Amino acid sequence: MAHPNYVIVIGASAGGMPALCQLVAQLPADLPAAVLVVQHFAPDSSGQHLIERLARHTDLRCKLPANNEPLAPNTLYLASPDRHLLVKEGQVLVTKGPHENHYRPAADALFRSAAAYYGPNVIGVVLTGMLHDGTAGLELVKRAGGQTVVQDPAEAEFPSMPESALSNVPIDYVVPLREMGFLLNRLARMPVGSVSNIPEDIKMEAAIAERIVGSIEEVSQLGRTVPMTCPDCGGSLWEMKHGKLLRYRCHTGHAFSADALLQRSQHGLEESLWVALRMMEERKNLLTNMASRGEGAYSVQQEERIEEMKMHINRLREFLLNGIKSQNGSTDTDSTQNMPTGSRRATPHN
Repeated sequence: MAHPNYVIVIGASAGGMPALCQLVAQLPADLPAAVLVVQHFAPDSSGQHLIERLARHTDLRCKLPANNEPLAPNTLYLASPDRHLLVKEGQVLVTKGPHENHYRPAADALFRSAAAYYGPNVIGVVLTGMLHDGTAGLELVKRAGGQTVVQDPAEAEFPSMPESALSNVPIDYVVPLREMGFLLNRLARMPVGSVSNIPEDIKMEAAIAERIVGSIEEVSQLGRTVPMTCPDCGGSLWEMKHGKLLRYRCHTGHAFSADALLQRSQHGLEESLWVALRMMEERKNLLTNMASRGEGAYSVQQEERIEEMKMHINRLREFLLNGIKSQNGSTDTDSTQNMPTGSRRATPHN
């Protein structure tokens, strides 16, 4: 079986299926690259329905891959629901590893594995979507010598993912969808590069994801421990920083961008405060019942405690309904609008 010269890895989320259909329609049947796609969707979604939808728009072979399936050119592989899609030495891996940035499948996991094994022969693409998945993956692709491409945020239905990538990674090409397929076809036909100089930390992270869990000693080589715990499993977190991008991971494999970790910790804080509010309401009700059965000074004392508890309840409720609500409004779409200088806008190549 022929092996692909290049691996094109694509991440998309909200608004992704229409964008993917428009993109793959531009790719020729003889594309000398394998195309691997992560589209965020619910764990109970029908992957077969989505792959059939993509197949109606392209001459590439489209499939939901099986674990350890050989990687072939002019073929599109779509990540299955609730499974990570990885690559390794000419094969496709389908795993149920830990969530990354709260996603499974995650674009970061796919991009990292491609960077580890294909280095300069990877083309990483981020399309429309919310939040930050794909940003860390593009940084890894870039450090391994690959090419990075993002959809022009000005035309993306949901620009958060492209904007996050642009604000954290030196992107090679920022293009509208109508030009992207021609660009990818041109890049996939360039001479292949050597994979001998891939950074060791990228290869180590990819190996941890393949085994689903890594040792503490291995993860300690990737970064420094910080006094925070993983919101998914409660384990210790290690901090990793390359360029502008700040990331965190635990040794079981959960991984977060700084923004994703902030959002998750905020969600945990809000849940804890709602529990505290419920407990305070229950305490107030108990004090009210005790006061109704008391007399004299005892009843007056309970009434004072009830009034104090009501004051605390009202303050906490006001904070929950106003303070955290306003914070959610900013962090869910937090991304910089600035496009880095040096990003190249590609022109169509027919």
